[in-house]
Amino acid sequence: MKKHELSSSISIKNKHSAVLMPVVLLVVDYVAILCAEMVSFNLRNFFVPETTFRLSWLSIHVIIPFVYLVFMQAHELYTRRTQFWRIISEIFNVNLYAIGSLVLIMYLAQTVAQTSRLFVALMFIFAFVFLITGRYIIKKLLNRVKVLQVPILIMGAGKTAALVLEYLQKDAGLGYDFIGFLEDNIPEKKVLAMMPHLGTFSDAENIIRQTGVKHVLVIAPGLKNEDVQGIVYRLQPLVKRIAFIPDMGKMPLATLDMESLIDGHIVTFSFRNNLAQWYNRFLKRAFDLICTTIGLICISPILAAIAFWIYKDSPGPVIFKHRRIGRGGKEFSCYKFRSMCMDADIKLEELLEADPKAREEWHSEFKLKNDPRITKSGAFLRKTSLDELPQLINVLKGDMSLVGPRPIIKAEVPKYGRYINDFYMVRPGITGMWQTSGRNDVTYDERVQMDTWYVRNWNVWFDIVLIWRTIGVVLGKKGAY
Repeated sequence: MKKHELSSSISIKNKHSAVLMPVVLLVVDYVAILCAEMVSFNLRNFFVPETTFRLSWLSIHVIIPFVYLVFMQAHELYTRRTQFWRIISEIFNVNLYAIGSLVLIMYLAQTVAQTSRLFVALMFIFAFVFLITGRYIIKKLLNRVKVLQVPILIMGAGKTAALVLEYLQKDAGLGYDFIGFLEDNIPEKKVLAMMPHLGTFSDAENIIRQTGVKHVLVIAPGLKNEDVQGIVYRLQPLVKRIAFIPDMGKMPLATLDMESLIDGHIVTFSFRNNLAQWYNRFLKRAFDLICTTIGLICISPILAAIAFWIYKDSPGPVIFKHRRIGRGGKEFSCYKFRSMCMDADIKLEELLEADPKAREEWHSEFKLKNDPRITKSGAFLRKTSLDELPQLINVLKGDMSLVGPRPIIKAEVPKYGRYINDFYMVRPGITGMWQTSGRNDVTYDERVQMDTWYVRNWNVWFDIVLIWRTIGVVLGKKGAY
C-alpha cells in the first residue's frame, strides 16, 4: 500500500480527539446540569406553591455545576473511553457524591434550613437522567458523523476479532475509528468489510510511523507469550496505549481483580463472586420489587385487555401454569398468559409421534418453530413476548427475578451439565442474556453459556442494561416464536 494512502487513514476530524473530546463532553455535561437544576427548581415550586424556593445565580451557574464536573473528572469521564453501561454506572456514583458534597457544603455554609429537600431529591433524579441523555446523544451523533473518534490499529482478524469488533462498533460509549488491521493469516470477511487490510504483524512499526496512530488493539488470543512480549516491546515506544484481548476461556472477567507482585513481573488474578455478598443479593431483590410494583401498576390496563382477548379467543383459563426449576433446584409454578389450546399436551404427543423432524427439534431445543398448538391470540403474544407478563407475579412472590437465567423445565437440567450449579445460584429471570441475544435464534449450548456468564459476572448495571436491551428486542420481534 502506498504511503499517501496510509497517511490518509487517520481523518483530520479525529486527529485531535484526545484534546477536543473532553471539551465537548464538559460543555454537554454543564448544559445537562443546568437543565436538571431548572426542571428540579420549577417542579419544586409547582408542587409546593405555599413557599417560594430561590437559588442564587452563583449556586445555579457555578457552585452546583462545579461540584458535579469535579466528580466527573475524578471518575475519568472526560479522559477514558469505556462502554456506555459503565458510563451510566460511573454517572450514578458521581451523582451520589455530588449530592452528598452539596448537602455538606450547605451544612457548613449554614444554608440547609433555606434549602428545599424536594429540590435535592429531584436534582438527584434529573441530574442522573440528563447527564446520561446528554452523553448518549452527543456520543451517538459524533459516532454517526465519525468526528472526534479514537484512531485505532487492529492486530488480528480472526473469528474473535470479528466478534469483538462488531460489538465495539455498536457501543455508544467507545467511539473508535478503526484505521485498518494487520493479519498474518487469511482474515475473516466481516473484518475485511469493516476496514482495510494494511499488512502483517511485521509491518506494525511502519504502519504506526506512517499513519501516526497512537492506539493499538491486539485481538489474537492464540498468540504465545513470547509473541505478546515481542509486540509490546516493539510497539510500546511508538504508541500511547496497547490493549490485548487474551485467551481467558469462559472465566468471569467482569469480576476479575489484578495485582502485580514484587517487581511487576508476576501478577495474580482473583475472581469475586458478587452474588455471594448479602448486600448484592439484597440490592437485586429490592430492585426487582420496586420496579415490578411500579410496572404492574402502570401496565394493569394492558394485562386486563390481554386477559379479555384470550378469554374470547379460546376456551379455558387465561393464565397457564407451568412447572419450572428455580433457585436451589426447587420447582415452582411459572405463570404465563395461555397461548395454546387446552389439549396441547395430547396434540404434542401426536405430532412428535407422526413427525420425526418435529420430534428431533423438540428433543434438541424444547421448542417448536411451527407449533400447531398455538392459538391466534397466543401467536401474537409470543411474537411480542407479552405472554410472559404474568411472570411479574412470580417476581413479587420471590420465585423469579426481572433479570436472570432462562427458566427451564426439569428435563433440561441434564443439558446444563457442570454448569447447573451456576443456574441454581440465582432466581431465573423474565429476561436475560439469552432473551436479548437472538432468543430462539441462539443454539441451546449458547444459551447455557450465556446463563453461566450472567451468574458469574453479575452486576446491578448488567440488569439495567439487559432490561433496556429487552425493550429493543421485543419491539424488533427478533428471534421470537
